[in-house]
Amino acid sequence: MYCMKRRFAVLTLLLLGTAAAAQTKFPEGPIKMVVPFAAGGGVDSAARLLAKQLGTNLNVPVVVENKPGANGSVGGKFVQTSNADGLTLLFSASTHALAKQVMATAPYDPQTDFAAVARVGEAPLMMVISPSLPQTKLPEVIAAAKQSPDKWTAALPALGAASHLGTLMFAKQGNLPNLVTAVYKGTAPALTDVAGGHVQIQIDAIIALQGMAKAGKVKPIMVTSAKRSSVMPNVPTAVESGYPKFVTESWYGVWAPKATPADRVQSLNKAINEAVQQLTKAGAWEPLGVEPVTESSEDFRKYMATYVIESADLLKGAGFKPE
Repeated sequence: MYCMKRRFAVLTLLLLGTAAAAQTKFPEGPIKMVVPFAAGGGVDSAARLLAKQLGTNLNVPVVVENKPGANGSVGGKFVQTSNADGLTLLFSASTHALAKQVMATAPYDPQTDFAAVARVGEAPLMMVISPSLPQTKLPEVIAAAKQSPDKWTAALPALGAASHLGTLMFAKQGNLPNLVTAVYKGTAPALTDVAGGHVQIQIDAIIALQGMAKAGKVKPIMVTSAKRSSVMPNVPTAVESGYPKFVTESWYGVWAPKATPADRVQSLNKAINEAVQQLTKAGAWEPLGVEPVTESSEDFRKYMATYVIESADLLKGAGFKPE
């Protein structure tokens, strides 16, 4: 009788342990990775690369879903209000961090209404102009824009994006306080209009512009990194072009709903960092012009806080008013 009771107790413990393990298994199903911009842009390209590797590692589908609109806040709001189970994630660029600084009625606070999961990479920006324009160097573009400001418009894929800040920096460095800008719903439609000559300038992540630039559909002028990019080595830096303070970059990260359990955030951070390292080892980031980043979720949170402060100062200095 004692042996039977003991066996029953052991069996019960085993069953309870199995049930607990099943309850804590993560991820237990497909992961949705929301990109808040149109397909085909730089953010989308980076997201799909990460999603494929992450899905392989976790042995679950990681599906990228594009939800563009309202300066990236449509996709952001979708993730913010999703179940906080770690199965719905936001993959966005630095744009996401500045929602409160660039939107008059931001639907959320990126720093307090989301869990910062992982920053995965950063990339220099590149300036391209319409291929029909005669200018080939940065000083020439600045001179032409000063001479005929009504004929030069810069495309902005999203307010608060690195492209927006880069364009403000361009206007400041080039002494172009009245540079006209046009806001688009993502990189791809903006780039299409540059190629077609409907707008003249776009400054955006090199990951998004290099394909059209290499194909001759837009004309590359400069990159904003301190040194030349390995994916566009023939394009000079702004520093080389005579503007030593014109150095900036874009960056990419993953966020989850605010109430996502800390252990799931940490699990995702670890899995994403591993995927980033594997992609780096395979050379997968290099063709996109992305420099990989692996850091803790807490490091990412601190980085974002500093970035918001510095960017807010740039926006204020340019006289930018939230829209």
